[in-house]
Amino acid sequence: MIPSVLPTYARAKLNFVKGEGSWLIEEGGDRYLDLGAGIAVNALGHANPDLIGALTAQAHKLWHVSNLYEIPGQKVLADKLVEASFADTVFFTNSGTEAAELAIKMSRKYHYDRGDTDRVEIITFSGCFHGRSTGAIAASGAEKMVKGFGPLMPGFVHLDFGDHDALRAAVTEKTAAILIEPVQGEGGIRPVPDQCLKGLRDLCDETGTLLIFDEVQCGVGRTGKFFAHEWAGVTPDICMSAKGIGGGFPLGAVLATEDAASGMVVGTHGSTYGGNPLAMAVGIKMVDVVTGNGFLDDVNRKAGLLRQKLEGLTDAHPDIFDSVRGVGLMLGLKCKVAPADLVAAGYDAHVITVPAADNVVRLLPPLNITDEDIAEGVARLDAAAMALEAKA
Repeated sequence: MIPSVLPTYARAKLNFVKGEGSWLIEEGGDRYLDLGAGIAVNALGHANPDLIGALTAQAHKLWHVSNLYEIPGQKVLADKLVEASFADTVFFTNSGTEAAELAIKMSRKYHYDRGDTDRVEIITFSGCFHGRSTGAIAASGAEKMVKGFGPLMPGFVHLDFGDHDALRAAVTEKTAAILIEPVQGEGGIRPVPDQCLKGLRDLCDETGTLLIFDEVQCGVGRTGKFFAHEWAGVTPDICMSAKGIGGGFPLGAVLATEDAASGMVVGTHGSTYGGNPLAMAVGIKMVDVVTGNGFLDDVNRKAGLLRQKLEGLTDAHPDIFDSVRGVGLMLGLKCKVAPADLVAAGYDAHVITVPAADNVVRLLPPLNITDEDIAEGVARLDAAAMALEAKA
């Protein structure tokens, strides 16, 4: 008999009932150090008092009115995002998947309004993940994402990650946009080299193609910059954000230049819940914290500390780990064992990690994790590795 909750997840047998900072507390009282942060969502940890205060204050005032009316918090948050980024304008969504849908629509409408009605193709790359809507899985093209869900939305060109020759050949008079994650998350913590992001920007400028960065997982301080593409010194035309921008509250956004967004006029897009007062209150506080004095400097310091300890961990367990990859507090352990085995051993050691493709286990801790919790987390990963070695 099918359970009342649709069984689309193979969930771990853990039932967390409370969170405190970087820690999760299971219903039996056991404490787990959370190095996954809800897949890079709980950017300020669990039960953060600043976010609780912002949400509670707004909850006593107004929850929802719909986008038929002005929502003052939208302008406040949009202004902050514009100030902190390349963008001129912002549309608020509830999730990264919804942000992907708008980015796709925006790029195609841009060319349509210029009379280039055939410019509908969007180039994506192997290992990408842009959500699970029908449009987003078509963008991915991976068999595990699309099998059984056809016919798929047309208009996507899928290329191998890092194949520069194929990329240049694939850009034609039908190309509307190039869509890429500056750091692939689900794909195995694979950063796109700075020179490649610069090359993409140059190619798009040469061909009139829009450049879309998916920063749903790697944005909002995760890599030590507000957006990961800042490390390369390039800017996109459109950028997708979600996960960390709400610190645990459902919130997404599409940021764009005035030119790229020019086709999105009244009636071309909408959202019932997008940009609701509750989400705006939390997002405003989240952006204030991340852009505050010294916050990102501390993220980079902690990233260096965590990476140093992880390098020592991989050296100590050469039969378990191959290498450390990633940037900032978006790190991956390339494994010589099945990632699921390391994640499971981590559960036994009371540490939470997240599996990914390419035989990688992701470490995506809260951006404000303490030095002590970093040391404790690596110690628990060490215990997990020793347990796997003992079973070999």
